[in-house]
Amino acid sequence: MELKREFGINVRHHRRAAGMTQERLAELVEVSIKTIGKIERGVAAPSFDTVEKIAAALDLPPPALFGSGERVQPKGERGKMLAHIQGALADMNDEQIARVAKMIDAFIGR
Repeated sequence: MELKREFGINVRHHRRAAGMTQERLAELVEVSIKTIGKIERGVAAPSFDTVEKIAAALDLPPPALFGSGERVQPKGERGKMLAHIQGALADMNDEQIARVAKMIDAFIGR
């Protein structure tokens, strides 16, 4: 997964986990809502100053937004499938994620 997309997925995840809207994050970072949307979709790459402001607004160290040390995506077809699933999950709201988690648990017999 390219770095812009990974960064955007992490921003969206941490913003939602904090219960923050894109509008509020944009206010704190002093950018437009449109810019936050582009960053979260991996369409735009923020400047280092903006990365620091986003991290501060989300009360995180900046490297956390790049996923440093969290995981290494496998290569090949498995890596592509996992990246696809991760991207789809990142776009879901909390209720949708809870339903998917229940489905996975049922599927693997937990």
